[in-house]
Amino acid sequence: MELALRHHGRYETFVHEAMALPPMRTAVVHPCSTETLRSAVELKEQGLIGPVLVGPEHKIRSVADAAGLSLAGIEIEPVEHSHAAADRSVELASTGKVEALMKGSLHSDELLSAVIRSPGLRSGRRMSHVYVMDIPAYDRLLIITDAAINIKPDLDDKRDICQNAIDFLHVLGIAQPRVAVLAAVETVKSKMPATLDAAALTVMAARGQIEGAIVDGPLAFDNAISIEAASAKGIRSPVAGEADILLVPDLEAGNMLAKQLIYFAGADAAGLVLGARVPIILTSRADPAKVRTASAALAKLVAERGRMMWRNEIGNAG
Repeated sequence: MELALRHHGRYETFVHEAMALPPMRTAVVHPCSTETLRSAVELKEQGLIGPVLVGPEHKIRSVADAAGLSLAGIEIEPVEHSHAAADRSVELASTGKVEALMKGSLHSDELLSAVIRSPGLRSGRRMSHVYVMDIPAYDRLLIITDAAINIKPDLDDKRDICQNAIDFLHVLGIAQPRVAVLAAVETVKSKMPATLDAAALTVMAARGQIEGAIVDGPLAFDNAISIEAASAKGIRSPVAGEADILLVPDLEAGNMLAKQLIYFAGADAAGLVLGARVPIILTSRADPAKVRTASAALAKLVAERGRMMWRNEIGNAG
């Protein structure tokens, strides 16, 4: 039987919701390539962000001229190089002058290291990355975490990674996400650390150390996303076949899984860094425009949720 693959436009709802909000003032960190500068301009035109371009002004204007991009009405914060751009952008975020950060043409580590060094942006929870994937063959958005930041997370790290993703889906209106903690097998084995962590995270959720979701593991990938596969193996799980979040064992597993879904299954993958005081838009040069738009829209909704929580805290204090 031929399987018809099609995109379901699952990004559209939250993109429209984000566009209805005022533009999010965003530091675009070292936008010194055509792709990143064009993205900033296009996101401004869509009303998603109010970009503040942080980088060498002469280089930014040179790139804009060569690409035929107008910088009219766009603020430039001049600094000498990419390190200074990262530091200045983080300073703007920590003092509330911007609501989000967006990676330009510098390495992710350079930007994230500056965020980690800033007491004003650390939240007390480990930062992590989410891929928000629209997969034609799956009936809902699927979160894969962490496939970009935490190389070999321990149990405490995975708890934070899990909670970041859960809180994020709450922002998107999913009240009780289902989290599948992935491993190669569905049973706990002492020689397979990923299964031990998965079992521990499941118990942690049952005891309230992870909140707001149904967590189960270890589950293999097929059981997490296919009820038929889980039934064939006799697995009884409230998550199997209906996972909203796939919590992977380590970065290598997550990165390979995400890229296989992108290139073999035709998935779109919007990317965002969570766990800091502001959302961080972390896109790739290979991302199509709709993915960049979705990533900015997601960041905008997270930033709006942060503002609402701050207002509530002020109101309660008063």
